[in-house]
Amino acid sequence: MNQKENMKIIITGGPGMGKTSIIGSLKEMGYSTVPESGRDIIRNQTEICGDRLPWKDRKGFAEEMFHQAIEDFNCAGRHDSLTFFDRGLPDAIGYLMLCSLPVPEIMWLAAKEYRYHKKVFITPPWKEIYIHDEERRQTFEEAMATFEVMNTLYRDLGYTVIEIPKTAISERAGFILQETVK
Repeated sequence: MNQKENMKIIITGGPGMGKTSIIGSLKEMGYSTVPESGRDIIRNQTEICGDRLPWKDRKGFAEEMFHQAIEDFNCAGRHDSLTFFDRGLPDAIGYLMLCSLPVPEIMWLAAKEYRYHKKVFITPPWKEIYIHDEERRQTFEEAMATFEVMNTLYRDLGYTVIEIPKTAISERAGFILQETVK
């Protein structure tokens, strides 16, 4: 692993489990962060009356996430500071797997080429904080299934997956920082 890979840290897991809040906390601490692309893709597709939405064209939605993940990865590589990602490139693969759709070979190749920090942090299912909204239409059961797919996928890709404890947001961010430097 080169130094630039060592600086790119993924936070993944099921939807509604606190990833974005943790990313926000890390950003407030002064760290570089990359927001989740899914919500932006949904908003953009809705604005242009596009159909690359998870409830219309799951394959197209995954392709949008994939391309944005590569762009985010490359942009983060331009500086030498820790960067925390609200999901990574492998999440697009996990999404297709979750939807029982074929994963294009180019995605598998990219997941092997675009490597992040060896430790990937995952938010476990936590019903008490899960919120369903207009953009997050998954049920809690689907969120749990997403957790399982991401946990397995990242391990299969050779990452060490570390579950983030169910504590206050600032404590969760502190836990990630502590584990990253170990």
